[in-house]
Amino acid sequence: MGNKSQLYMLESCPFCWKVRGLVEYLNIPYDAISINPRKAKKLLPSAPEWTKTPVWVDEDTSVIVDSTPIMIHIDEKYNQGNLWNSDDIQRRDEWKEWVDTRLSKATVPILYGSLLSAFTTTLRVSKMEKFGFFSRRIYAWAGFIVMWGFIARKRVKSDGRKPKKLWHDLLDEFTQAFDNKPFFGGEKPDMIDFLAYGYVSSISPFSQFKHIEEHQPGISWFQRMKNQSKS
Repeated sequence: MGNKSQLYMLESCPFCWKVRGLVEYLNIPYDAISINPRKAKKLLPSAPEWTKTPVWVDEDTSVIVDSTPIMIHIDEKYNQGNLWNSDDIQRRDEWKEWVDTRLSKATVPILYGSLLSAFTTTLRVSKMEKFGFFSRRIYAWAGFIVMWGFIARKRVKSDGRKPKKLWHDLLDEFTQAFDNKPFFGGEKPDMIDFLAYGYVSSISPFSQFKHIEEHQPGISWFQRMKNQSKS
């Protein structure tokens, strides 16, 4: 037996959730390697040029970085590109851009958009990730100030909508593009579905996921995605 592919990841990283959803759907054997966020520059095989997660290492030791390129690579290598191939390239590319800009930027406001949300999120993240003993406590009690005060609050103020309203508007826009089909891809999900599914999934470990659950078309699509398995 050859070596398994490896996914270098953080448990709370929305970009990692994207890749995880795809490889699990395609039933690809791989080793998930959770790293200490503070040691990415030392632990990632792509460092020092690339120090973000996820990083995918193929069985042949080829290194691919950045979540969407990783997913396109995996689909091409293990699935003949069936999820990425499209009869409407313009529609696919426009929605790829929409998901990887609009939807991706909405994850921080919903998780860190208020002081209480930021605090509960950082506490949860500190338990999910492989921080060292002291780093875990520093992140848990100081990280929420950074995430809320310097990042999330600015995004919420710039957008002008409460995080729940923002997500409901985005899910309205996304599900309305299905043209009354169960998925963006039609009767079966395509790559756009999996890109969006990863961002939504990344919120699921946190209490703020209740806001997603209150959007009926969005949560119905999410449950359909969870129930998918490659035939």
